[in-house]
Amino acid sequence: MSNDERRMPARPNAKLNCRSGGSNAEVHDKSFYIRNSTFNIRHCFSTLSPFCTFNKAIILFTLHFLLFTALFSQVRVGADRLFSDEFHTVAGKRVGLVTNHTAVLSNGRHLADSLFGHPSVTLAALFGPEHGIRGQVPAGGKVGDGTDPTTGVRVFSLYGASYKPTPEMLRGIDVLLFDIQAVGARFYTYISTMSYAMEAAAENGIPFVVLDRPNPITGTRVEGFVREDSVKSFVGLHPIPIVHGMTMGELAKMFNEEGWLKGGIRADLTVVKMEGWKRGMWFDETGLEWIPPSPNMRTIATAVVYPGTCLIEGTNLSEGRGTDRPFEYIGAPFVDGARWAGELNELGLPGVKFSAITFTPRPTIGGSNPKHAGIQCNGIIVEVTDREVYEPVKTGVEILSTGKELFAKDFRWRESSIDRLAGTPLVRQGIDKRVSGMSIANASVDKLRIFMQNRLLHLLY
Repeated sequence: MSNDERRMPARPNAKLNCRSGGSNAEVHDKSFYIRNSTFNIRHCFSTLSPFCTFNKAIILFTLHFLLFTALFSQVRVGADRLFSDEFHTVAGKRVGLVTNHTAVLSNGRHLADSLFGHPSVTLAALFGPEHGIRGQVPAGGKVGDGTDPTTGVRVFSLYGASYKPTPEMLRGIDVLLFDIQAVGARFYTYISTMSYAMEAAAENGIPFVVLDRPNPITGTRVEGFVREDSVKSFVGLHPIPIVHGMTMGELAKMFNEEGWLKGGIRADLTVVKMEGWKRGMWFDETGLEWIPPSPNMRTIATAVVYPGTCLIEGTNLSEGRGTDRPFEYIGAPFVDGARWAGELNELGLPGVKFSAITFTPRPTIGGSNPKHAGIQCNGIIVEVTDREVYEPVKTGVEILSTGKELFAKDFRWRESSIDRLAGTPLVRQGIDKRVSGMSIANASVDKLRIFMQNRLLHLLY
């Protein structure tokens, strides 16, 4: 469900070492300002002499250019502001950096390269999440320790023998930075990596700094099931919903201040905020380049559907890994795509339509062993027609519900997987009992409401 935050009570001041160059201005409809500003500019010049037509045209062009530049200027991410405004947090220190290939500055350089080349900083260690420092390891593939080929700095894996930096890994580090682009979904593992790294920093008395980046699917949408304790895992470490509507900096603040780190320990946390980011922005409205955060997260369109269609991983249906449209293609050899698409379209789900598709998954960097590899699959393509009203989790539940109903003979759950991804066994159990998809999607509404109230305390923008 999409939620209007203006209906929620104002959040009280929360204590945090938060470095900001931005404002908390509300997001307004850009087209309104373009239309009205254009009218005002023209009106101002309507009384000028007709002999000044050429000069009027030049001035109008200049004002329009400045207007559009102001409305669509590039967001400055935390990593950029680290160098321009907050360098004192790392100056003269030995720095550890939890990162991957997405930590790129506005000048095109990777953060690790910029820190390594700076005379006032010692880049002492790199820590790699799922998919590795350079983002080339397939989903679920173990990431090993090694040496970064560009800088020669030691790389420690946080997706191999350990998810959490050990005291030995952190020895000699003065400050631990985190800079990774996430996608706004709870089960994207970079969230858990950040939490474990912050916990380790706290346990070892090391300050932890999050360099914030945008939530690609906006910071206004909250939807899905709040993770239950019985299914706590690396894809659901904390009790947050699938679509949380928060940035990584805000999540770090929540984890820290809610006492969710092990033993309730509190980190010495600093969030270096973005400048120019507004909560209603989709990633393609930020002016930033989309760098796929993982091999299958190829486009912003993928990120939009992912919170719902990732649930397909908990079944024997293909979620599109091994194709050029992962998480948008859904199917299996036993599926009747036209029939399935028809059933889903009849539901009238907001902002989405479904069409029949045929595809053949093949091993790729995004999935070395995809389901039904080399076998033709029939299925559906999920086409978002209006992302402003689209509800990815509700849509994902309806895809599962109709798929189980239509193809019950061959449909199979991967029980532990679907429960961990959903954050609750209610989705699987409800569908097995033929409970309606809408009823299942609304099953966690009370917990979701509590989360939304609590979430307001930790928003930074």
